[in-house]
Amino acid sequence: MTTNTVSQGRSSTRTPSALDNFRPLIVDVAVPLGSYYLFKGAFGMSTFAALAWSSVVPAVRTVWSVVKERRVNGLAGLILVVNVVSLLLSFVSGDPRLMLAKDGAVSSTVGIGILVSVALGRPMMTAGMKPFLVKGDPAKEAAWQRLVSGRAAGSVDFLRKERTFSVVWGVALLAECVARVVGAYTVPVDTMVWLGGVLMAGVMTLTFLVSGGLAAGPMEAMVRAEARTERAAAGAEVAVAA
Repeated sequence: MTTNTVSQGRSSTRTPSALDNFRPLIVDVAVPLGSYYLFKGAFGMSTFAALAWSSVVPAVRTVWSVVKERRVNGLAGLILVVNVVSLLLSFVSGDPRLMLAKDGAVSSTVGIGILVSVALGRPMMTAGMKPFLVKGDPAKEAAWQRLVSGRAAGSVDFLRKERTFSVVWGVALLAECVARVVGAYTVPVDTMVWLGGVLMAGVMTLTFLVSGGLAAGPMEAMVRAEARTERAAAGAEVAVAA
């Protein structure tokens, strides 16, 4: 076996780090959303221009995944759809309340996408949650894989809580959308401009707490327990072999 072969084998079996796991969420969600606010706030671009430029990354990612990987990148595609819908709505002018209400399109589209991913058996929020539970620990990474594959004793409960985590976020984002639309047509425009940001911050904080208590917290405990069980089993095998 050559040195290159050994190197390739080690590389292929390398445990993904927290950055590796979190990179898709950063590239597909954080970059396009962050660039939108950067273009609009820091560079003074119009809403239309900011949305157009922030659509470049998800558009490239979506095309790349279809052409090279022969699959649709869910997060990138979802953000691209949201941006395109917002671009179309940006053509509607003269009604400030409609412009405020359209901000809910982001929350509602993402929320629906998350709920659909749960129905399809591939909860979308797992990509963002996993790095915080595994923390780059190889033992916890292995424990996670056993739990999600159904090979661990607690797999059924673990998978149920994984779905719960995404459902909580999907429902929360839909509720935030409804609140934005209602506020846009019932609250004074000047008030709703700043209230929208407060509403988003409040929903995010509450959702973090609820999803953490119902799903992420128990799942982290299950990952730790599974990792300890595997270590104990490995230790017992070594003792028997000795």
